[in-house]
Parts: sequence; C-alpha cells; structure tokens
Amino acid sequence: MSDINPASHLVSNKLTVFATCPLGVEDLLAEECRQQGLADISTTHGGVSGDGGLVDAYRLCLWSRVASRVLLKLHEFPITDYEDLYNGVQAVDWDAHLKADGSFAVDVHSTHQQINNSHYATLKIKDAVADQFRHKYRHRPDVKRDRPDIRINAYVNRQNCILYLDLSGEALHKRGYRKQSSLAPLKENLAAAILLRAHWPQMAAEHVPMIDPLCGSATLLVEAAYIAAGMAPGLLREYFGFLNWKQHQPDSWDRLLTDARAVVDRQKLPRLIGIEKSFKVVGIAKENIQAAGFEGLIEIRQANTLEVVADVLDQTGLIVTNPPYGKRLGEIEKLKRLYLDLGKAVKHGFPGWNVALFTANHELAKFFGLRAHHKNTLYNGPIKCILYHYRIRNDKFSKLQRADVEKEAAISEDAEVFANRLTKNIKHLSKWIRKEAISCYRAYDADVPQYALAIDVYQDWVHVQEYAAPKTVDSVKAFVRLNEAVEIISRVFDVAMNRIVVKTRKKQSGKTQYSRQHHSDESLIVTENGLKFKVNLKDYLDTGLFLDHRLTRELIAKLAPDKTFLNLFAYTATATVYAAAAGARSTTTVDMSNTYLDWAQQNMQLNGLQAHKHAFIREDCIKWLDEENNKSGSYQLIFLDPPTFSNSKRMDHTLDIRRDHVALIRQAMAILADDGLLIFSCNARGFKLDEAAL
Repeated sequence: MSDINPASHLVSNKLTVFATCPLGVEDLLAEECRQQGLADISTTHGGVSGDGGLVDAYRLCLWSRVASRVLLKLHEFPITDYEDLYNGVQAVDWDAHLKADGSFAVDVHSTHQQINNSHYATLKIKDAVADQFRHKYRHRPDVKRDRPDIRINAYVNRQNCILYLDLSGEALHKRGYRKQSSLAPLKENLAAAILLRAHWPQMAAEHVPMIDPLCGSATLLVEAAYIAAGMAPGLLREYFGFLNWKQHQPDSWDRLLTDARAVVDRQKLPRLIGIEKSFKVVGIAKENIQAAGFEGLIEIRQANTLEVVADVLDQTGLIVTNPPYGKRLGEIEKLKRLYLDLGKAVKHGFPGWNVALFTANHELAKFFGLRAHHKNTLYNGPIKCILYHYRIRNDKFSKLQRADVEKEAAISEDAEVFANRLTKNIKHLSKWIRKEAISCYRAYDADVPQYALAIDVYQDWVHVQEYAAPKTVDSVKAFVRLNEAVEIISRVFDVAMNRIVVKTRKKQSGKTQYSRQHHSDESLIVTENGLKFKVNLKDYLDTGLFLDHRLTRELIAKLAPDKTFLNLFAYTATATVYAAAAGARSTTTVDMSNTYLDWAQQNMQLNGLQAHKHAFIREDCIKWLDEENNKSGSYQLIFLDPPTFSNSKRMDHTLDIRRDHVALIRQAMAILADDGLLIFSCNARGFKLDEAAL
C-alpha cells in the first residue's frame, strides 16, 4: 500500500502526490496538476491527488498558483490504536530521508475515533522516528517547527494512516514577496484563485487594464502581475521542504528554476492600478511590489475614490477587489456606505468593464447595487465567501439604465420635499430657540412619510434616529434613502458629515434598551433653561437628555420649591437637576444603573448643586418601593417615569407598564404626602391608564 517501497525506501519513477488547497478551488488545482504532468488525477474535499515523477512534483511546487501544500506519499497502513501508529511509522526507513543530525517536524490530521488526540499522536510519531535513529546511531535528529529539514504529515482516517513528506515545507501561499501585511490580508493562493475565476489570464493576454479600488497590501495586484508576466509563484521562495531531504535531486530542481526564470516577461504586463486611502498601507503595498520585482510596473494611488483612475476610462478592463466585510454592527453600518459608493462609481464610470467582488457578507453585497451574472463559492480559511461577477453595460441608453435614471430622479424629487420641510421647520423654530436660549431641540419628527426620522440638534451636532423600516421594505433602498437624508441634513444645517450621528430606533428589550452601542466616551455639555447637562450622542441609543420631557421638567421646576422630591427610574436625573435648582428641600434619585447614577451626579455637579441635600440610590425601583412602603408621606413631589418594558437581569421580575402600572402607581402613592403630587409619565404607544382600578 506504499508508494515508496518500505524495503528500499528510495524514490521510484511513479509517485503519488497529494496537493491541498482552499475549499472551492479543487477544479483549478486539478487543472494545474495536469499541466505539470501528473496523471490519474482525482479530487477530494480540499485537495487533489495524482501520479507522476519527482520532477512533476517539483514543478507543481514551483508553478501551482492555488495549492496550499504539495505532499509526497510515503506509506499507508491500517490502524486501530496509538501502538499501530507507532509501529506503522517505524516501518519506514527514515534514514533514507533524514540525516541523523538533521531536524524534522510532524503535523497530524485525524478523524479516527480512537486516535482523537492530535498532540499525543504527534508525540507517538516523533518517538517512532527518534527511536529508530537512537537505536541505529545512538543519536536522534532534532524536532524543529520552523523550516525543518523534512516535515512529516500524517492523515489518519477511520481505518488507515497515510504518511506524507511535505515537499512544500511551509504553505505555498508564502511566495516570498510579502514583507508586511495590512489588516486581514488575503492569502496569495486565494487571491490567485479569485483572478483565475475572473478570467484574468485571458484578459491579461489581451492587455486590458486591471484596477483594485481597495488594494490594501497589493496582494491581488501582485498575483495579477505574476500571471500576466508568466512568472512561477514559487520563484522567489527561499525554502521548500525538499531542499535538505536526502533524496532531493538538486540538478533537476535547478533546471526547473532556470527554465522558470527564462520565461518571465515583465514587458507583457498591462496596466495594473491599486487605490488605497491609508498612507501607511500604501507604503506596505509599494514595499511588497518592489520585493516581487514589479516596481514601476504596478501603480498605487493614494485616494479613496475611483475618480483618480479617469485616465483608463476610454478602455475596458477588470475591476477586482476584496472589500472589508466587518463583524460588529457598527462596522457593518459603515461598510454599507462603502459598498454603495463603490457600486455607484463602477456603474456610472466604467461602462463595458467586468467586475469581480469577493466578500463573506452576502447582505453587504446587496448594497453594491448590481446584479451578478455569476457567483463562485470560495473559502477564506473557515469563512465561506462569495465571488460575485458583474458586467457593466456599455449601452448608456438601455431600458434598464433608463429605468435607473428615472428611479433616481424620483428619489431626488422626494428628497427635495424633505429638504424643504426641514428648512421650514428650522425657520419656524429659530425665534423660539433664540428667545429661550436653547441649545438642543427636535427639528423634525417623521414629518415626511418617506423619511421616518427623528432629527435632534445638540449645539453644533445633529443626532438622527431612523425609525426602523418594516421588514417588507427593501434594506438597500432604505439605506440609500437614509444616506440621501444625511446628505440633505448636512446641507440644510451647514454641518460637517462627521458631526452627524445616525442611529436606528427599533423596539428594545430590557437587556438592550440602555446597553452601550459604542465606546467613544465623547461627551458634550448642553444648556436648557439655564441649566447644564452632559450628553453622549454616540455610545447609547438615548443621549442622556429626553427632549420630549422639556415641558415636564419645567413643570417639576415650578412645583419643586421647598418640596421633598423623588425621581424614580431616574436615568440621568435631568428632572432632579430641575427640582434641585428650583429650590427643592431635598431630592432622592433612584435607578438601577451605576452608569446613569454617576452621570446623574455629574449633571448635579455641573450646576453647582450641594451634594448633602441630594440622595442617589442604586436599586430596582419596584423593590425599593416595596421596602419604603411603611414610610407614608415621605415625599411631596414624585416623578415616576418607568420604561415600557424591562427584563433586566438586575431585577427579580419583568416590568410591563401596560400590565403593571396600577400596582406601580399605588406603590408610589403609598409614600406620597397627603397634599403631595405624583407625576406619572409613559411613552408606550397605545397606552391607556386604568382609571377605574386607580
């Protein structure tokens, strides 16, 4: 069952080679194996096997663009336990492959039910090899992880163990030109697979240009240059796993290298252009290009727009790119705009071009705004990705494009209505704003049905909350509409885009209603009726100051002088500030959150209010009211502003204000003075006070 006879352990003319590759490119690797002379080729999940001579295996190591490793089969044997593993490895004459004073490494991949500890299996194989040398020479080779003389691969399936010699030594995607990497770099062999799927070899032969508008460290560009120049991917590598192998054939390998160098023709390169906005990453890209031998042949332009490549628009070509696809919600929201802008630029500026877009985020791909005519599934490590192929129509007056223009014109008409309403609102509010010396106010609240937004001004910042669209509304259209609105807001308010904070307002659960969304820790001090308040526009869904409670706060200020005041579910205690500033005898502020109680005390300090008259209590308000029930008449003014719903882990129970408001109001009334006043506030839609029960 072995390809190298265990009796002689010398390389024969016919060997079995197994090459591994990223999932989804097995057919490309199989074709490469045929081109390099292997026969009887068969594909499996993540790899290709074939028969041939040692020179064929060398050639595959040198010329494969998509392989991860090239393995030479040494021995195969049945296995039931770790002792079988040890004995099977011992059956190979390792002296025929490795010097006694050499070095080796072992990699194990097992799906065997009993051989299920890869670390222990690796130790057994190392022991088997070392014991053989120790018995023969009273000396053993070293174990070395980094660039050993030979690397042994053991694949253990349900019945057998197959031993391989790793001819590549280290992963073949390490071409030798990448000196530095940008964040989350694309592996070189996956980049090559993307280019092969995009038919770049045929395009390069026709000398058409290629552009990567988000080029990063230039991996796609360098691999495109390798293909166009006819350069072997392994030509710059200094290390292969066979170079110190005892059966290595240096003359054969040197002839292959000489032949490969002779066919490189850098003059055949078409225009290759990369765009990268980061100055630092541009430097990394240029360093990699220089190391690959293509300095002056690949252009890198520092920008964040495709407009910088207008000099190639009179041609047709290929745009290929691997944009970031994000994981966290905040990242994805920003990336939607990136995909949207990229799609618009390609659609309107590159008629007749082909586009290949590689991403792991199918939802983000929708924002590219074009319909793919073909898709390939590829894997970036364990991550399933899609390569989308597009053709940009060259007929500027096609029915589809005319429909797009008409649709955009209709959207612009709606946008004008929105802009006019926003301008009118500001004009109407301006006199009141100046008179009341107000620095924060609501300027718009879903006045135009197509733009379901709440727009609040906080000094020279604008806080935009989008009311979440129904699931029936196309997410891409909704996002386009929102971005259009933000551009109008910037224009109407004359405020920079980086001073507009956009959030989506949707139904919140108890665990998320006050949860932190970002960690900017950027605060702003605003004024209202002569009082100062800290707001945070970015980190939480709410800012720390409810603008729709302004009139309620003013009412509390009128009622509070010389009263004992209680603020329940106090949030950042803006009502407490009003009561204390108006001359309340004392205030008590109750909330579950340490964050908001700290914020509340900062608000008090901003207004110079004395601490000894004001108590701050961290507690579940319902539990606290239960404990205070025997203290009737304690408070002359109570502000009760509970959430609509809460199931916080800090509470012993859930709170549903529709169900629980009667009991909650009764609890608060129990500690209210006979001549006192309770102000109850509720923002639940459709809420009805149960007056009969009260």
